[in-house]
Amino acid sequence: MSDERSFDLVVIGSGPAGEKGAAQAAYFGKRVAVVERQPVFGGAAANTGTLPSKTLRETALTLSGFRNRGLYGVDLSLRRQATVRDLMRREAVMVATERERIRKNLERHQIEVFRGEASFVDAHTVRVSRPSDAPIDLHAEIVLIATGSSPRRVSLFPFDDPRVFDSDEILKLERVPRSLAVVGGGVIGAEYASTFAALGVDVTLIEVRDRLLPFLDGEIAAALRRGMENLGIQFRMPRRVAGCDPGADSVTLRLEGGETVDADAVLVSAGRVSNTASLNLEAAGIRCGEYGLLEVDEHFRTSAPNVYAAGDVIGFPALASTSMEQARLAMVHAFDLRYKKALAVVLPYGIYTIPEVSMAGDTEESLVGKGIDYVVGRATYQQNARGQIVGDPEGMLKLLFAQKDMRLLGVHVIGEQATELVHVGLTVILAGAGNDLFIQTCYNYPTLTEMYKYATYDAMGKQDAAAALSRA
Repeated sequence: MSDERSFDLVVIGSGPAGEKGAAQAAYFGKRVAVVERQPVFGGAAANTGTLPSKTLRETALTLSGFRNRGLYGVDLSLRRQATVRDLMRREAVMVATERERIRKNLERHQIEVFRGEASFVDAHTVRVSRPSDAPIDLHAEIVLIATGSSPRRVSLFPFDDPRVFDSDEILKLERVPRSLAVVGGGVIGAEYASTFAALGVDVTLIEVRDRLLPFLDGEIAAALRRGMENLGIQFRMPRRVAGCDPGADSVTLRLEGGETVDADAVLVSAGRVSNTASLNLEAAGIRCGEYGLLEVDEHFRTSAPNVYAAGDVIGFPALASTSMEQARLAMVHAFDLRYKKALAVVLPYGIYTIPEVSMAGDTEESLVGKGIDYVVGRATYQQNARGQIVGDPEGMLKLLFAQKDMRLLGVHVIGEQATELVHVGLTVILAGAGNDLFIQTCYNYPTLTEMYKYATYDAMGKQDAAAALSRA
C-alpha cells in the first residue's frame, strides 16, 4: 500500500462530529482523511436538519408577526399558496455558507477528502467505493465513525404517498398545508409542530407517552405544552397510531381506541436510525445495537480498540453541540493529546420549539432521585424589563440550588433566547459556583440575563424561610 493512502486518522462523515474530530487531530499534526459519500459537506445538520429547520422557524416567527403579537396586536397572514421553499429563500444562503465554511476548515487543516461510500475491510482499512472510479483502500491507525443518522421509517406509514413525510422530507412540501398531523412528540416532532403552527397551520401532535419531552424538568415540560397549546396545537397524548389511510382529500390516522385524525399532510417523527448499515462493521469486529446504534465506552471507543464513534451514530443526545465535543474528546484519547481529557460533566440541551427551551444540569426529578435537598429560584420574563420589551409574558428562568451550600445544580429556561440565556448558568455549574457569584455580578439593564440575580434572590428567600421554620 502506498504511503499516500496511509493516515493517522480516517474520519467517515463530514457532519459536526466528523468535521471537528478531523480538525482536532489535524491541529495536533496528524495526517487526516475524511470520507464523505454525499456531494456536499455538513451531514444532516447543514443540509436536511438543524440549519434548514431553524431557518424555517425564524422565517415563521418573522413573517407571521408572532414575536410582535403581544406588543402591537400584529398578526400577519401568510399567503396560503406559498410553498415551504418560498419561506426558505434564506436557507440556500445559510446552507451554502456552512458547506463552504466546512470545506475551508478542512482545507486549512490540510485534511484530504475522499468522495464515496466507506466500508471496513478490517479495523485499520477503510475502502472507499466511488461511483465512477475504482475503489481505493485507506489505511488508518485510528478511525472515527461519524456517519450520523436518518429518520426511522415505520412500515405502518405509506411514505410513497406525497402527503406523508419523514423529518428529512418535510421541507420539500409543495404547499403549506391547511392541517398537519405530527406523529411523535420528541425534539424534532415538537420543533416542527411549533413552526408549522406559527405559520397558521392546524397542527395535531400524537405521542405515545403521556408527557412531552420527558428528559426536561417536569415544570418546564408542562409550561412548554401550555405554550404550544396557546399556538393552537392539539395534543393526542398518550395515543398510538394504529393505521394510516390516505384518502382523496386528506390522510386519516386511526388511533388506538377508535379516535381518528384527518390532515392534509403527515409528518412521521418516529426516532432515528444510525447510518451504519453499509459500513461492514463485522469486518472490523464492531458491535452495534438496536437501530444501528454503535456502543462506545467513556472515551467513545467502539468494541474495536482503534475505532471511535461520535455524534448521532451513538444516540442520545444527538445534538450538534454535543457531537462536536464527543469527537474532539475521542481524538484526544485516541492520540493521547495534551489537551482536555474529559467531556464537560454538564452539557446544554437546546430545543427550538415555540416557546424555545434550554436546560443544563439536574432537573427536580433527578435531584429527588438522587436524594439531594434543593432550593428552587424562579424569575419570569413578565417581571423583567427586557422580557416585557420583547413581549414574552410566559417566559421563565428556573434555577436549582443545593440547599446545603447554594451551589447551582441545574438551570432551565423557557422563552425567547432560552438557548443563549442558558449558557450563563451552564458556566456557573461547571465552575462549581452558586448564589454568591450571581449576587456579586452586575448585569446590564435591561437584559434577560438579569433574571439570574432575581431567581437567586428568590431561592435565597426560600432558603431563609425554611431555616426560620426549622428553628421555630
